[in-house]
Amino acid sequence: MIKRPVRPPLPEHLKFLAVFGPRITDLALAVRRLVLEEAPDSSELIYDAHNAVASGYSFTGRPSGAFIHVAVYANWVNLGFNRGSALEDPDGILRGDCKSVPHVRIAEKADLKKAALRKLVRSAIRAAERPEGKVEPVSVVRAVYPKRRRPDAGVSRAPRGASSARR
Repeated sequence: MIKRPVRPPLPEHLKFLAVFGPRITDLALAVRRLVLEEAPDSSELIYDAHNAVASGYSFTGRPSGAFIHVAVYANWVNLGFNRGSALEDPDGILRGDCKSVPHVRIAEKADLKKAALRKLVRSAIRAAERPEGKVEPVSVVRAVYPKRRRPDAGVSRAPRGASSARR
């Protein structure tokens, strides 16, 4: 498959991802590339949230129109399908139940080479809400949560309950 060029990530997005270290950052950017190769006219809505750095992809530019999302965690990246319960999954790669958004856990770049994954992405794109007129695709930081639970990216901390005051 020929890789199509995609717009570069925002500097803020790269900063949010950096705390996860190079392996997870590279994995997150590879998942982002897959989504934007298939949906280059989608807007990217970025959230530096409590448990993850998440990006929703929408043709309307609204969060409610997001058809797919990427959620970055300490050890893997989830590719979530916001209307996943309506997608056919003949290969059985979706995880999650009716209470959660179905997703595929991606732990290595090799996981992105599965034909079934790209097939699901394309199916989600076909089922996505489209606006009446043209909406210019953008990448935008929508929210930065004040409290976040993240890896320390090599920064050591005192054990929980220990005093952090210097003596």
